[in-house]
Amino acid sequence: MGSDDPRRQVPRTDAVLASPEVTAAVARLGRDLVKGVVVAVLDACRRGEVPPGSVVEEVVAALPSAATSLRPVINATGVIVHTNLGRAPLSEAAVEAVRRAAGATDVELDLASGQRGRRGAAALAALAARVPDAGGVHVVNNGAAALALTASVLARGREIVIARGELVEIGDGFRIPELLESVGTRLREVGTTNRVSLADYERAAGADTGIVLKVHPSNFRVEGFTSSVPLARLATLGVPVVADIGSGLLAPHPRLPHEPDATTALRAGATVVTASGDKLLGGPQCGLLLGDAAVIERLRRDPFARALRVDKLTLAALEATLTGPMPPVAAALASDPAGLMARARRLVALIGDDLAIAVETSGRVGGGGAPGVPIPSAGVALPAAMAEPLRTTGAWPVVGRVTEGRLVLDLLAVPAGQDDLILDAVAALRGDSCT
Repeated sequence: MGSDDPRRQVPRTDAVLASPEVTAAVARLGRDLVKGVVVAVLDACRRGEVPPGSVVEEVVAALPSAATSLRPVINATGVIVHTNLGRAPLSEAAVEAVRRAAGATDVELDLASGQRGRRGAAALAALAARVPDAGGVHVVNNGAAALALTASVLARGREIVIARGELVEIGDGFRIPELLESVGTRLREVGTTNRVSLADYERAAGADTGIVLKVHPSNFRVEGFTSSVPLARLATLGVPVVADIGSGLLAPHPRLPHEPDATTALRAGATVVTASGDKLLGGPQCGLLLGDAAVIERLRRDPFARALRVDKLTLAALEATLTGPMPPVAAALASDPAGLMARARRLVALIGDDLAIAVETSGRVGGGGAPGVPIPSAGVALPAAMAEPLRTTGAWPVVGRVTEGRLVLDLLAVPAGQDDLILDAVAALRGDSCT
């Protein structure tokens, strides 16, 4: 092999790792991750694909921006709580709270006494303040866990009376009846798929009944010849009534008049209300339990509750969501369609009306909330061929929806501060075959 062989000019791995730019990346991303990129670039250099003098530059360019594979995206789907995009985006206050809680914190320490304190006391107090009708509150790691804990403690080895039309399937093939049976309960189905009466519940409820469960069919609607039994009438049966409201609305919302909320359910007589924190509440993933003080304390002290405990980051984000400024989910629900159209027209003016047009759209809550309820919105329509490159390239992938042969970037769930990111992403694609 001659001395002029380009492979002899390939720098050593340790030499590349010792360069100032790569050393700085190691401190930020970790040695193993950076070394893997260095090795890949050096292999390309040996194949003649990267000049030896450009190895460090190529390594720096190939490094990820953070030590995680998760990437921030722009949610231009028109779905406010998009399960595939992580459900509720956190407010800036919640993000800052997570950052503050990332190190050593007083999550379970009373600094005044130096003794063990109530875990997440401030977050629980904030939740209780938002739902004064709840005698007690507790938080677990997600909505399904809240329901599983309640069923396990109140109905293990006993029956749960539930309407057939409420035996729902939630995301990724998980089913409420299978969840309930997995914690040792037996289901007593009443009524039919479309109709159930109080008499059906009365005939089923008895000495072996642990709870009567009312599940909000949050991801579908049954219309036509239907009937259901309101919570207030179920509360007359003389057994604990659990309301799984799902989407996490704590009080009535004017834009979602038919969506169940915790306050109304408790006033109607529910013993326990379970819900998710990362949907309409707009907080981190967690499960909320609200209700009778003695029952909630019983749930909190059960050994199973320890397996469902939330971490300090969740508690910090939940507290900030409850006490801080309006979170993004609430802001999207409060958005003005005229204001969204004005933003869409501004984007079209900057993109060019040869490529884009402003359109009225109809968004939705998503995430198992307010099924079938349209949310008036506006967006930008682009050629459908731009959907994939906008989604797969750039620092901020833009995820829209393709409908009627065009890509629609719905602004309902897009904060105004991200409009310029959309402009940058579209500008990077101008001139390709999709224009």
